[in-house]
Amino acid sequence: MKLTTIFSIKNALRSSIKILVLPLVIVVCIACGETSTNEAEEDWVAIFDGSNYGDWTPKFTGAALGENYRDRFVYDDGLLSVRYAKTDTFKGNFGHLFYKEKFSHYKLRATYRFVGDQMTNGPAWAFRNNGLMLHCQEPGTLGLDQDFPISLELQLLGGDGNQPRTTANLCTPGTNVVLNDSLFTTHCVNSVSNTYHGDQWVTVEALVLGDSLIQHKMEDKVVMAYSSPTIGGGNIAGYLDSAYKEGEALKEGYIAIQAESHPIDFKRIEVLNLCGCMDEKARNYKSYYIKPDNSTCIYE
Repeated sequence: MKLTTIFSIKNALRSSIKILVLPLVIVVCIACGETSTNEAEEDWVAIFDGSNYGDWTPKFTGAALGENYRDRFVYDDGLLSVRYAKTDTFKGNFGHLFYKEKFSHYKLRATYRFVGDQMTNGPAWAFRNNGLMLHCQEPGTLGLDQDFPISLELQLLGGDGNQPRTTANLCTPGTNVVLNDSLFTTHCVNSVSNTYHGDQWVTVEALVLGDSLIQHKMEDKVVMAYSSPTIGGGNIAGYLDSAYKEGEALKEGYIAIQAESHPIDFKRIEVLNLCGCMDEKARNYKSYYIKPDNSTCIYE
């Protein structure tokens, strides 16, 4: 075979190899890009999405766990609502609706609106008042006549159409926190949020990091921050002594919403769990996780 022919074949092979390798490099790079994106993509879970009603359990003061007293928690038209009959009169029957799972490190996001009129004899402070209860005690440990769960209340308030009234405040039923580097034992403190009048939809967020940092946010702005939550301080009644462990750190708990005498609607409540697989080799690794739970790792 002539030398020129050999060189021609070698050159052709080199060209073929280049053509074959190039797509492979592109595919690998694309795959790397997708992996990076997936690791950072936030997996928000709708704990209420307009249909998953069975994931929530009611508890009213004076009523057994699971009894929806006078049907006050209502699921209708894709909303989770609190409603009162026109003939209803408030008699201290505070209600709470608990989600089935507990969380320790997470973000919470909820969209709500206040509607209608407060029920007859509702407390003045409960006008357009509700709450997202964070780090709640186990629902089964509530006393029959307990008014509020041991928890951290992200208090939701609606404006009266005239006066300023902040929302995403903090109330502390059965708890104490550290606020501005000092132990806070007063029951409620206002945030620095705007006022939201009328029946408009409002979205609130929270960042909860175990027993360290908790933040309340409105319109992407931190309006309340505190830390080191513990059991104590009173401000609840009817609790069982076995559940009220003075000084115990609140590192995790359940999420609940309230029924305090004013109608409200929730159209979506979402959680982003910040606890999960932190092994980068795992398929379900997420770069935004803060607390490791490698028992959840998936490798196949």
